[in-house]
Amino acid sequence: MKAEIITIGDEILIGQIIDTNSAFIAQELNKIGVSVYQITSVHDDKAHILEAFQAAEKNVDIVIITGGLGPTKDDITKTTLAQYFEDTLVYDEAVLENIKYLWKNFVKQPLLQVNIDQSLVLSRSTALMNKSGSAPGMWMEKNNTIFVSLPGVPFEMKGLMNDEVLPRISQKFARPFILHRTLLTYGLGESIIADRIKEWESALPKSIKLAYLPNLGRVRLRLSSRGFDKQAVIDGVDAQVAALIPLINDVFVGFEEQSTIEQIIGDQLTKLGRTLSIAESCTGGKIAENITANPGASNYFKGGLVAYAMDSKIDILKVNPQLIKAHSVVSTQVAEAMAENVRQLFTSDYGLATTGNAGPTKGNSEAEIGTVCIAIASPDGVFSQQFNFGKQRLRVIQKAVTMAFTLFQKEIFKKMLK
Repeated sequence: MKAEIITIGDEILIGQIIDTNSAFIAQELNKIGVSVYQITSVHDDKAHILEAFQAAEKNVDIVIITGGLGPTKDDITKTTLAQYFEDTLVYDEAVLENIKYLWKNFVKQPLLQVNIDQSLVLSRSTALMNKSGSAPGMWMEKNNTIFVSLPGVPFEMKGLMNDEVLPRISQKFARPFILHRTLLTYGLGESIIADRIKEWESALPKSIKLAYLPNLGRVRLRLSSRGFDKQAVIDGVDAQVAALIPLINDVFVGFEEQSTIEQIIGDQLTKLGRTLSIAESCTGGKIAENITANPGASNYFKGGLVAYAMDSKIDILKVNPQLIKAHSVVSTQVAEAMAENVRQLFTSDYGLATTGNAGPTKGNSEAEIGTVCIAIASPDGVFSQQFNFGKQRLRVIQKAVTMAFTLFQKEIFKKMLK
């Protein structure tokens, strides 16, 4: 079973907003056995939208449309759908009552005609009640193809997908079971991993596909399979995963479906009853940002600071000026002092520190652009490593963040094994 996602709106095509809706819809459809054949973005233009509808109808079983359901004149999805389905728009009383309820209890503004007109739906459609906003969804059929129109506001779209669309698809269609198992690796490049696992990859059965998903400092390995025998699909993928992990054990940190590396670290710290504090220079607080994005981080994250300037390292982190003078501010010695001192400052079990030169100029250090030093301090001592991540500033920073998590995860993983 195949689906196409059509997003409508000039704001997407000019890069004013990022299309997160399609990613969410695709993920949720995959979970219930629906493959996304194509994602299409179109202008707020009737001819363009009609052309996209016609093309989608020929290729897929389900077309999910987001956007263009608002109350303003540039929102033309409803009228375009009416033309495509040769239908008329009528007021839906249940939708109108929902709009009145929202305006009375939450919006608390006069109900305008444009708001009332939000209750217009195609006469032959099934209205999908939007509990979070005024624009209802619509479920329509044409030539054995399902069309679903949803608002473009992400939280409204998600509510309708979960409450209305996914249950209806599950009830209406027999679907294969689709399984994706994504392994997270940190510290090796795509080509090195590919060379290491080439014999295993060559022996993969045709029913299982492997995809390499590289990013700065990490590579995700996604195994995908599908079939109507759910247990056979699971057993087949599990067998391949079991054969793959020993080949990448030194860089494998977990499964993406379970958690990110930041969540894995948080879970491990919680199990160990240990805490962490962070001193960042070249990474500018991004390590702390990633950690605190996870619920429950206060259980193990004591705090952090961005000691960006050399004076801050001396005045706040109490790094010895003579140490900086002897080794430069970008050095493993200074990184180690930062890690140990932030650990003591926040009375945490671990201290993690970064210092580096992301460019484009060298600043207070003669270290080459791209040089980053990462240190980890614990009650057992302190260690550090120096890297060079190239000359592109943003890539250097992101690679430094990734490597910091990689080194720290490996460090606490040792504790988990004891």
